[in-house]
Amino acid sequence: MTPSNSLHRALHTAGDPPLRPLPAPVAELLGSLAAPPRLAAHLRAVHDVAVRLVDWLEQHCPGLDVDRDAVLFGAATHDIGKTVHVAELSGPGSAHEEAGRELLLAHGFGPALARFAGTHASWTAPDATVEDLLVSTADKVWKNKRVPELEDLLLVRLTQASGRERWEEYLALDELLGDIGDGADHRLAFQAAFPVSG
Repeated sequence: MTPSNSLHRALHTAGDPPLRPLPAPVAELLGSLAAPPRLAAHLRAVHDVAVRLVDWLEQHCPGLDVDRDAVLFGAATHDIGKTVHVAELSGPGSAHEEAGRELLLAHGFGPALARFAGTHASWTAPDATVEDLLVSTADKVWKNKRVPELEDLLLVRLTQASGRERWEEYLALDELLGDIGDGADHRLAFQAAFPVSG
């Protein structure tokens, strides 16, 4: 299926400031699903923030073992279930979470990647990985929403890996998330520029 003009623009328009493109397999999947253009724009915004988070982590805390590709895939697909539950693009709901996981599995993505669609809202689960925490953080801070409970869980991982004091890690993470949050208006405007339906 050929993507609509709006979906094509959501996937490929640079934005101001420019947003990174989604990984090719994700963009192709969204096209084949005739995904809502606003969803594609949202996934690009969250993916772009996830790149910034992982880039920062690699510099700031190289001792923290993070699967970069998994985080970026998770950020790029976390809401893909909204292709099935379109009403959740503009209203509350969690039906998209399991639907997204099932959709990704049905399209040949392994459980280790498909899981992010189902875990991005459940960062307090006992088996949550640092990758889960990063995808969840990207999904909040892209619009400058700060969730102290989530950030505290990430801080635990940072202090364990770095050996630095919690307050040091807090200040560093707070500065990063503040800088990312400063660009929220541009990301929100980019997303709002695209329609909910094709």
